[in-house]
Amino acid sequence: MARPSDTKKRIMQTARELFVTKGVQQTSLQEIADRLGITKPALYYHFTSREELVRSIVTPLLDEGDEFLSRMEDRADVPPLELIEGFFDFHHRHRADVLLLVAELSTLAELGLIDTVLAWRARLTRILFGPEPTLEQEARAVLAFGGMQDCTMQFPDAPYDELKAATVTAACAALGIENHPRD
Repeated sequence: MARPSDTKKRIMQTARELFVTKGVQQTSLQEIADRLGITKPALYYHFTSREELVRSIVTPLLDEGDEFLSRMEDRADVPPLELIEGFFDFHHRHRADVLLLVAELSTLAELGLIDTVLAWRARLTRILFGPEPTLEQEARAVLAFGGMQDCTMQFPDAPYDELKAATVTAACAALGIENHPRD
């Protein structure tokens, strides 16, 4: 996959900011172009539609999430703490895009992107609890992993190490697993 140009990155960043604050449907491509000081045709050179722009912002997040989960699934015995810490790190890195996902659930559902994110929790649950988790284990996983996502958005100014320690400890408690540092 080719790396986006500086202009394309600027468009994506500006669009992300406007989408989160105003909403995807309420943000026009003209508004994005105006904010950047470029013409609408220049924006169209990089993105042919608002939907393509939204996909370009969230696809790297979805691809990296799938890659992380696939790596964990391919291993015979993943230490739970490694999985939980890796999931936290992933969400912390992508918290701006996760915020966009949460703010624009209906738009992202229309683009078929929400199902992927919801499937992640089921995959995480199977990694931790095996192929047939109980309802209690599934509920614990939804609380833990959903809560981890929320913590990365809820506390954007918290020091990374403190937020990670608090979030991982809380997730382990919700999952009913020990939180022992890896050796």
